[in-house]
Amino acid sequence: MNTSSHDFDLFVIGGGSGGVRAARMAATRGVRVGMAESGRMGGTCVNVGCIPKKLYSYGAHYAEAFVEARGYGWQMVHAPALDWQMLKANRAQEISRLNGIYDGLMTNAGVRRLQGRGRIVDAHTVEITGEDGQATRHTARHILIATGGTPFVPAIEGRELAATSDDMFDLPVFPQRLVVVGGGYIGCEMASIFHGLGAQTTLLYRGEQILRGFDDEVRAFTADEMRKHGVDVRVGCDVARIEAGSGDTRRVVLSNGSVLDADVVLYATGRKPNVEGLGLADVGVQQADNGSIVVDEHFATSVPGIFALGDVVGRMELTPVALAEAMALVDHLFGPAPGKAARRMDYDNIPTAVFTHPPIGTVGLTEAQAREKFGAIRVFRSDFKPLKHTLSGSGERTLVKLIVDAGSDRVVGLHMVGADAGEIVQGFAVALKCGATKAQFDATIGIHPTSAEEFVTLREVSRT
Repeated sequence: MNTSSHDFDLFVIGGGSGGVRAARMAATRGVRVGMAESGRMGGTCVNVGCIPKKLYSYGAHYAEAFVEARGYGWQMVHAPALDWQMLKANRAQEISRLNGIYDGLMTNAGVRRLQGRGRIVDAHTVEITGEDGQATRHTARHILIATGGTPFVPAIEGRELAATSDDMFDLPVFPQRLVVVGGGYIGCEMASIFHGLGAQTTLLYRGEQILRGFDDEVRAFTADEMRKHGVDVRVGCDVARIEAGSGDTRRVVLSNGSVLDADVVLYATGRKPNVEGLGLADVGVQQADNGSIVVDEHFATSVPGIFALGDVVGRMELTPVALAEAMALVDHLFGPAPGKAARRMDYDNIPTAVFTHPPIGTVGLTEAQAREKFGAIRVFRSDFKPLKHTLSGSGERTLVKLIVDAGSDRVVGLHMVGADAGEIVQGFAVALKCGATKAQFDATIGIHPTSAEEFVTLREVSRT
């Protein structure tokens, strides 16, 4: 269906989660779609984010599982050892398979896929520079920027000696000593994973507690559990500089003068929008101070015809959010699928997980947010030793927490730290989206014995 005089009806810059979803959904509407990606298809999530991270997290759990198995009668004849090169090779094979699937999604949908780096020339023209250095120009009725984010390392002395999260999955040699700088979800996850795989791991965070933005009780509980597992979590701790040590080692000099030796120093102090070379300033696309692209409720930028979504707009940097934004944008630009209502993006009650050891699952408001919004609240919480660890010998505990608006009895926050937290909280997220009350939680029969049942058996108010 030729709907304009342009080469394409939609041209997408970026082949990550949001870009691929937008391109594929638009193509199903019968419009002409082009896409440019300079790297491997799938973006951060597939290549250096969610997928490899979760695979390595699975791998890291085996070490503690071998130890815990003794409590169940299993005897290890030989001490297990990690084959880092095999883990990397198996991960790379799986990621390559996923890259192919994403490419196939574009081909099967009829999207014209271009390999190269995109630059916006004007509101309806993009220039794609291929790997051979040759540039081609293409016109489009709508241009979508879905270029995601990239790791950010501050201007600290010795920053060139630091690794970023992008580097960690394919390190040439497994680090026996790892220093992680940063207490956000990426830093905490990497610290847990590499400690589980066998590295002596120290996490440094300059703030008073890790995981800023999460529920305060969840933050403190997780920090304690990470320390219990063996990660050296140090808060109120700042780095002055990084120095080269002997061989390929690093020396981390702290602001108090103390020194840490490491094989790898991971800087996980945040990410920035991936906008370099896009030509945004030249065409007048408004950006925030941190570089993120400013968009309205329909993901339109300040330049008519140019749109942006996903991590590059800096709202909620989560893969499922980018997917949902993409579907809302396609409905807005080309109309909803037959028989369907147009989707709009709703950022309330979006669940998320942090794959620390143990993991975090959360949906809804933190306790502090709920107090600010509703005033009168009721908090229900419990922490306990899971049944599994009554024989495993592990001292790991699980935290479950419900936050209830006292006026309406509606559950407005649900948080968990413990095994399978992400899997459990995903189900409860449906209940919060539907406006479930505490009375409805109480009326629900639990599945016994599970950790999940604790959410429907909490009866005593912990605090108001």
